[in-house]
Amino acid sequence: MVSRRAFLRDGACALVSLGFAPSFLARTVAATADTRRSKQLIAIFQRGAVDGLSVVVPHGEAEYYRVRPGIAIGRPEKSADAALDLDGFFGFNPRLAPLKPLWDSRDLAIVHACGSPDATRSHFDAQDYMETATPGVKSTPDGWLNRYLQVRKAESETPFRAVALTPQMPRMLQGRAAAMAMNQIGQFGIRAAQAQHAFEAEYAAAADRLLGGTGRDAFDAMKTLQAAEPSRYQAEHGAEYPTTAFGQALKQIAQLSKAGVGLEVAFAELGGWDTHVNQGSAQGQLATRLDDFSRSIAALVTDLGERMADTVVLTMSEFGRAVSENGNRGTDHGHGNAMMVIGGGVRGGHVYGRWPGLAAEQRYDGRDLAVTTDFRDVFAEVVVRHLGVPDASRIFPGYRIDDRRFAGLFG
Repeated sequence: MVSRRAFLRDGACALVSLGFAPSFLARTVAATADTRRSKQLIAIFQRGAVDGLSVVVPHGEAEYYRVRPGIAIGRPEKSADAALDLDGFFGFNPRLAPLKPLWDSRDLAIVHACGSPDATRSHFDAQDYMETATPGVKSTPDGWLNRYLQVRKAESETPFRAVALTPQMPRMLQGRAAAMAMNQIGQFGIRAAQAQHAFEAEYAAAADRLLGGTGRDAFDAMKTLQAAEPSRYQAEHGAEYPTTAFGQALKQIAQLSKAGVGLEVAFAELGGWDTHVNQGSAQGQLATRLDDFSRSIAALVTDLGERMADTVVLTMSEFGRAVSENGNRGTDHGHGNAMMVIGGGVRGGHVYGRWPGLAAEQRYDGRDLAVTTDFRDVFAEVVVRHLGVPDASRIFPGYRIDDRRFAGLFG
């Protein structure tokens, strides 16, 4: 039997570590028998500023090869280290081969030369601006995905509506709407099993109604997930997730998606993209990250199967990297970058966005890929066209949403 004092101490720690928002603690959990499928968004943040020019390679532009003699991805050919041609001008880094079938089936679209209108080269500031969707404004209290949750009222409340498979709540999901962050959904269920009896025996008739309600909300959530038996989950359709932290995070997102617990928004992240030194090309530091990135996403899409008709996977990074390689065979902080949009209703097989060119006079500040698509227009198009919010103005404060600026990602 767990003592009353130990339960309070350990239970409070569990709630904090799992990222329960205060609003969650003030309401009851609705029944989760309704398994009707709703639209889902899976946001993936590549922290550290990925080199979009080595991810989606402009192999049709000679300047790319002139200024990157040591790290450029080769033009498409039969070599295993050459770019995988997409449209005659752009190509995938060969380590993105697991995603090429999604391009070929027109389920994957790219927005290139995309980014923030703010000029910062600070990782911290740029990530904050992208996650709040308020470039240049450091005082924004909540993230853009949390504002989406506030604007789009759920048909039935569930603590698993918005989940980040991360150690801490990402800025993108912070705010008044309920969301949670956790490392392992299996541990979530284990905690419920270990503490359930102690709670029911010690607090079912607690005089303190707030404590009783708080505890019951938390345990209802835990029991809901426990019933899905996460430890026994088997991926479907031959999907094979990497054993990396990122691969396992996406596997757990698939588990939640299939468990019927009301998942609407999910978040995962992968770091290590800050390649100032020895970046490599088709082999090396960047390639290793891309291998994990692409195999994990491909496994997620395969595993979800027909559920991808209602799901969009959106990838992003705070900014790109300089056009020219530096003296350490790496790249410095840049500006424009590439995003990927995969899944439900996406008009894939196309690179969207106006290409500005890589010549010195075409670059931002004379050194970086210029931004021709504001990242908020991509986010807004996903919110409006996929998630179905007709008026997204409250989600993107200070920015006028105009569907004429949408890339045309959805049919």
